[in-house]
Parts: sequence; C-alpha cells; structure tokens
Amino acid sequence: MSTLHNVDLNLLKTLDALLDERSVTRAAERLSLTQPAVSGMLTRLRESFDDPLFTRAQRGIVPTLRALELAAPVKAILAEVEGLLQPQQFDPLTADMTLHIAATDYALRAVIVPFMARLRREAPGIRVAVVPVNNETLQDQFERGAVDLALLTPDTTPQELHTRRLFDEEYVCLLRDDHPLISTGPLTLDAFCALEHALVSYPGGNFSGVTDTALAALGRSRRVTLSICSFLVLPEILRLSDLISVVPRRLAIAGAGLTQLPPPLTIPGFTKTLAWHERTHRHKRHQWLRQLLITIADETTNPVTSLP
Repeated sequence: MSTLHNVDLNLLKTLDALLDERSVTRAAERLSLTQPAVSGMLTRLRESFDDPLFTRAQRGIVPTLRALELAAPVKAILAEVEGLLQPQQFDPLTADMTLHIAATDYALRAVIVPFMARLRREAPGIRVAVVPVNNETLQDQFERGAVDLALLTPDTTPQELHTRRLFDEEYVCLLRDDHPLISTGPLTLDAFCALEHALVSYPGGNFSGVTDTALAALGRSRRVTLSICSFLVLPEILRLSDLISVVPRRLAIAGAGLTQLPPPLTIPGFTKTLAWHERTHRHKRHQWLRQLLITIADETTNPVTSLP
C-alpha cells in the first residue's frame, strides 16, 4: 500500500516521463538522469503502487491499466506544484482583497486620502479597512493578519517590523483668516504665548505637547485652553474662535478659511514611516500596494510643477 511516506515528487515526475515517453532511455534523457537511476525509481514506483505499471514491449515499454489511470491525476498534481513554485502573478485591475491599515486621523488625511484616490483608479477591486493604531496590540494584530500596514513614527514602531520612511513633517500655526492677529504683522513669540491655544492630544486630556517642550527650553509657556483627541474637528473650531493651533503642515493645507503662519520658535517635527510584517513582506500584491503608497507619499512631498 502506497503512502505519502514512500511517494515523492521525483517519483511522480519519473512516472509522468515514463508515461509520455514509453521508454526508460528517453525518460532518463528528459529528466537528465542515468538509465539505471530511472530504472531504480521505477522499481520504487512499482512497490508504492503495488502494480507493475509498465511491461516490456518490442519497442520500449507499455503502461498497465493502473498506470493509465494514474496518468491524468499525476499530471494535475505536478501542474499544481509547478504553479505553487512559480512567481506570484498580480494584476491590480482584477485584484479582489481587503487591505487593513492602522493609522491615526493625521495619517488618514495626510496619507490615506491621496492613496485612496489613486487606488480606486488602479485597483478598483481592493477594499481598505482603516483601524486605529493601538501600540500595545499592534504586533499581535500584524501576526494575526488583522493589520497589513501601519502608518507610524520611528519611536512607536516595533523593532520586529519592516519599515520604510515616507516623509518628514513640520509644524505650522493655523488660525482663521480674519483673526485679529493677522493685521498686526509677523507672529512674535510674545503674541504667540499670549494667545489661547487648541491642542490635539490622541490619548485625550493632555494640555501639553511638543510645542510646550520647545517653549520651556526658552523659559516661556503658552495658554492651552482646549484639548481635543482628533484633528478632524479642529478646523471648524478655529474658524469659529480666536484660538490658534500648532498643527502638521499636511493637515493645514486643506484648511479653507484658515491661514498658516510660521511658528515664532523652532518646534521639532516628526517622521512618518510605513511598517509591515514579515508575513506579507514577499507577497506580490502587498509589495505592489506598499510601493503605490510610498510613491504617493513621495509625490505629495515633492510635487512636480509644470514649467511655463
């Protein structure tokens, strides 16, 4: 009785060649083996299938009925194995899958929005599920396949992940177009500190951030009177108040009715990185998706302008 323990792919390849060639000599040439080696493998095949499989004839060998029954299944098995070993083919236009991305609401606006605009044109069958970034469970989410990509900063990226730098971000001041400060000239450090500020705190409830650290280094401070946990409502709040906010530049560019001003002090920016797990590192469709996201991030960082 044959089992998987005594039948391997090399034996099946030999059986397939013998069925096609009906000659031990020609089968050996096709497989780049010696004739004794093929004869030895035929012996093993006979033992495995408990059948002679081939009988000698005037010209070559003749398959038994059992061998003929095996012909089609053996070719199908070898074709499937060959397909597994071939490079993965990926056509974005016909791809049907769901991509899970972990992102903050900053990354939603700065990265996901332009990414989705391009993705809908180039790979309309790919769905995207955006989930919040949870640093405590992110590694487990990657391992379980609950997250495929994550938009992070270097200091929040687990060391086990593959990473690629997307861009460096800087901060600007954002306030409404008709804010009283606009008519007074350049924003000074004294005016900046005297204004009431809105701050975005992802954990929620914090009234201090990177700007306050930079101010403290100068022996100064500001008045933060509003702390919110999302950038999404910030533009509307600024349009309806005299509050000012220090925000990443990529969020400020879309603020209709709002004005950008350079901060009156140096505020360290941050780097946005793309992270992914070894599980998807070599998969063709994931490689394509990562490259598309990287390309779009580069285009938004270094836009091409037309010469007059």
